[in-house]
Amino acid sequence: MSTHSHAHDDHAGHDHDHGDGASHGTFNSYLIGFILSVILTAIPFWLVMEGVLDSKVATAAWIMGLAVVQIVVHMIYFLHMNSKSEGGWNMLALIFTLVIVAIAISGSLWVMYHLNTNMMPQMHPEMLRSGGLG
Repeated sequence: MSTHSHAHDDHAGHDHDHGDGASHGTFNSYLIGFILSVILTAIPFWLVMEGVLDSKVATAAWIMGLAVVQIVVHMIYFLHMNSKSEGGWNMLALIFTLVIVAIAISGSLWVMYHLNTNMMPQMHPEMLRSGGLG
């Protein structure tokens, strides 16, 4: 018999906490994360499909806010990021992710707004009556 076969048995039955503050998820934590993700996906879908808010800007703002919340839910419940894990580096990664998401969302909205404003021809009533642009 080899003595090496019992080396891994020391960890049997123990929680696999690696001492770095990061914990592996439990079934309940994954279930909570899944339920929150479904809710945070269903609400924007409902807002758009039912036209709940009169303002398109308010609807877009709500969708963006819920998207950021969903990112945080995924990072906490599925990626197990918290301020204690890996010596605080995960918190830095969370902050970096939120900054990148804010830049991507605001940049995308800015580009779409300006493309819509600058690329669409201005339709005047005379143009509509004459049947064209030229």
